[in-house]
Amino acid sequence: MLFRSGSGIDYVQSRLYQAGDPIKSIDWRVTARSTKVHVKEYEAQRRIPAWFLIDTSASMVVSSLARSKYELALHVAGGLALACLDRTSPVGVIGCGERELHVRPSLSKNLVLQWLLRMRRHAHDERTQLVRRITELRPTLTARSIIIVCSDLHEPGAVHALALLAQQHEVAVVQFQDPSELLVAGGGFLRAQQAETGRTFVARGHRPLLDGAQVEADLRRGGVDHMLVRTDQPFVHRLRQFFKARGLGRGAR
Repeated sequence: MLFRSGSGIDYVQSRLYQAGDPIKSIDWRVTARSTKVHVKEYEAQRRIPAWFLIDTSASMVVSSLARSKYELALHVAGGLALACLDRTSPVGVIGCGERELHVRPSLSKNLVLQWLLRMRRHAHDERTQLVRRITELRPTLTARSIIIVCSDLHEPGAVHALALLAQQHEVAVVQFQDPSELLVAGGGFLRAQQAETGRTFVARGHRPLLDGAQVEADLRRGGVDHMLVRTDQPFVHRLRQFFKARGLGRGAR
């Protein structure tokens, strides 16, 4: 969570008085109603840095609809980054493709807008580096951090790398999926080409390119929060609820 109970601004709950609690925190209304002394608890802000790992690889750009997975990923990352700033959590970003993009966590809104603008440019032949970026980031995190990953999770080994990261940090994955990935049109077998590597492979029609249930189960087993966003379906309300439960409710765009 981004917030914890303590002295702060937003009321959380009332609890029974304990020795040492300040008199000014007594909840007189609840105390009068229950005849037992209660004190108020509030949300205390914790400046936990939030890292956004955004997949900039070619598979994020390929799309069967007007808006690609990559466009939606930037839209989601931008809204969540601004919500983090509202909660006084410094925001950093790492591009998980071949381009070099590494911005240290900062409370600067202008810096967030700058990297969002910079990331609007994309390439159709960029290879994914998600596992590599996660591996490079892990030893540099000296304090507990929040890591939000925006990716289609096409790279083998990504789920395992995220599970290792979740052992010491709070990790949430927003996985983006184009409808063409869910069911390949037609039947029988077909030959396809991987967007990032150019590698050809054989797939069977009417079968998902990724086993979504297995990905979900593996992430959950690894302690990673996971939400699937399909580019052909509404998702804003679900996204709000998903992050509201994790301390990013108010202020989310």
